[in-house]
Amino acid sequence: MPPPSNTKAVDLSILFVLFNGFFFITERERNDRQFIAGNSFVFLPFSRQIIGKDTAFSMKIYIFAIKLQKPNLVFKPMFNKETYVRRRQELKKLVKSGVIVLFGNNESPSNCPANAYSPFRQDSSFLYYFGQNRNGLVGVIDIDNDKETLVGDDIDIEDIVWLGAVDSVSEMASQVGVAHSAPMKALTDICNDAKRLGRKLHFLPPYRFDIQIQIFDLLGIHPHQQKEAASMELIMAVVKMRSVKEPQEIVELEKAAAIGYKMHTTAMKLIKPGVTEKYIAGQIDGITHSYGSMVSFPTIFSQHGEIMHGAPSMAELEAGRLVLCDCGAENINTYCSDNTRTMPVSGKYTQRQLDIYSIVEACHDHAYEISKPGIKYYDVHMSVCRLMTEKLKELGLMKGNTDEAVRAGAHAMFLPHGLGHMMGMDAHDMESLDQRYVGFDEEIQPSTQFGTASLRMGRRLQEGFVVTDEPGIYFIPDLIDEWRAKGHCKDFLNYDLLETYKDFGGIRIEDDLLITKDGCRYIGEQLIPYHPADVEAFMNNH
Repeated sequence: MPPPSNTKAVDLSILFVLFNGFFFITERERNDRQFIAGNSFVFLPFSRQIIGKDTAFSMKIYIFAIKLQKPNLVFKPMFNKETYVRRRQELKKLVKSGVIVLFGNNESPSNCPANAYSPFRQDSSFLYYFGQNRNGLVGVIDIDNDKETLVGDDIDIEDIVWLGAVDSVSEMASQVGVAHSAPMKALTDICNDAKRLGRKLHFLPPYRFDIQIQIFDLLGIHPHQQKEAASMELIMAVVKMRSVKEPQEIVELEKAAAIGYKMHTTAMKLIKPGVTEKYIAGQIDGITHSYGSMVSFPTIFSQHGEIMHGAPSMAELEAGRLVLCDCGAENINTYCSDNTRTMPVSGKYTQRQLDIYSIVEACHDHAYEISKPGIKYYDVHMSVCRLMTEKLKELGLMKGNTDEAVRAGAHAMFLPHGLGHMMGMDAHDMESLDQRYVGFDEEIQPSTQFGTASLRMGRRLQEGFVVTDEPGIYFIPDLIDEWRAKGHCKDFLNYDLLETYKDFGGIRIEDDLLITKDGCRYIGEQLIPYHPADVEAFMNNH
């Protein structure tokens, strides 16, 4: 191949040779001002012997990382700059004084430092206020001096070579209306200055060990003490703001629901005897990666529906059994869906299965009918428990006075979890901030009774809340044996009949509710089939 001609106007399509992912350019073109002015790149010089067809010659060439178009490796903020400016202004008003330090996440290694879990998942509260999805960032809000700073180190050439070019920290700060940026080492000075002046440093309870170590280094607070030392003012402010979803957030939740619909209906199409649980779970997980970011939580897909978080196994689906699918998507902007369906492996429910399914279906619909602003979700949960008890009495599985049975917690034999939880940027929204503050308040605190203690949402509903509606009935052999041996709730439970249901499994139906001005509606333009006839029709037609 002859050396490039001495051309003043550089033709990129002719000049560049793409070799193993790098562009090559000669020393002459490196000095061409027209080329330099039109493109931004970093040079890594080295010499190489070039072998032509008839001759050999040497020339000095340069590898460069060209920025003709930056790869979309780090997502731009999902909302406009004004959204983040407004949110931080409101946060400052609520917290009132001091210095807020919001830690973004770092890469989380899987089995070695260079092999991180993918895709990268940013901290949700950091995303909510600072909007940037890059690792290694911290947002600082000095309330008293009205100064905001995005802290983080710029990506160096070593990472650019492997991962592509990304925006600088100062550019990312500008994109979300933050006036200042600083390298990570400046965070030590910021914290030391605040401590020296006796100013309060506000941080949220950390849930990753690397952030706990960082807080220990910065503030001297031992990881075991950090949950208690976290700022109550900041926690309550974040909960207040993130609980009520903005219209643009509802749009994102609808997008996540659309992916969730594809996941569940794909599962329904694939379910048949002989297919493994893990195969179907893998197929539906792949949908989230194709249409969004990732699953919003590890997919539950199991014929052992009585296990609350039953992971998919290599077990083959068996004719006549039920299979429970609890899965959700996280869309590309980290908003979630969370739905559950329970399907017959054979494509048709047996009468025994329908007897139990119809009770769960009625409880699911009852929660939808009564959920509205002003009602405590605890009361919705307890109303569902009473309805479930009444209907289980009709089947002979429960007995006695309904109110007394529910007060005694006898219903928890069948429903050992709560009716629902908040949902948004996290499937269990803001759970890292403690459910005592997210799902409860001064008016109502979590129960200590088995079953009801697992209710994650009890406070009064407000317009703009998004909560899950997920009643279920489960027959857990170990729980049946333990309660029977102790005689627990024997006046309300028919243990002899319960013995015959030990091989049943479990049923759960779950959808996501948006609380509206006068009631609620389901999130998602298309509702995943859940009425028995609809489920059977969908499975048999696909």
